[in-house]
Amino acid sequence: MGDHMIRAMTPADADDVLRIYQAGLDTGEASFEIDAPTWERFDASRLPEHRHVAELSGRIVGWVAVSAVSARPVYAGVVEHSVYVDSAARGNGVGIALLTALFESTEAAGIWTVQSGVFPENTASLRLHERAGFRVIGTRERVGRHGVRGWRDVLLLERRSSVAGV
Repeated sequence: MGDHMIRAMTPADADDVLRIYQAGLDTGEASFEIDAPTWERFDASRLPEHRHVAELSGRIVGWVAVSAVSARPVYAGVVEHSVYVDSAARGNGVGIALLTALFESTEAAGIWTVQSGVFPENTASLRLHERAGFRVIGTRERVGRHGVRGWRDVLLLERRSSVAGV
């Protein structure tokens, strides 16, 4: 594990969060998105109590955040997460530390399922998620088109809490 510190994300982190997000998107392996959103769109679409950043030597090197999967009350305990780590900080335990902080906050809030979609080719992300207790529950075949890459499959991953709810 590296010498990183995990803390709550604040609006002051916006530039670094969006920079790391865009760098991940630029790989073509992180999301169907091509461009990171504005901070206003990012802020409006993610639950404020479940956003964390990793700092290393005073610099933001990663982030994790969740969005509600549905406005329906029956899905109040299910969220979808994103986790991004700066390429220079990968392999130092930043991703697992961010996910651990996320699970602490989501479980304290009674959230019982954290899910995510990962491209099958993103083996580093799949290994991280497996280490964090996620399991693949299915493949969404040709679920979306990604720029010039065309149709892509997405693996649906979930982590069920042993503490909250279920």
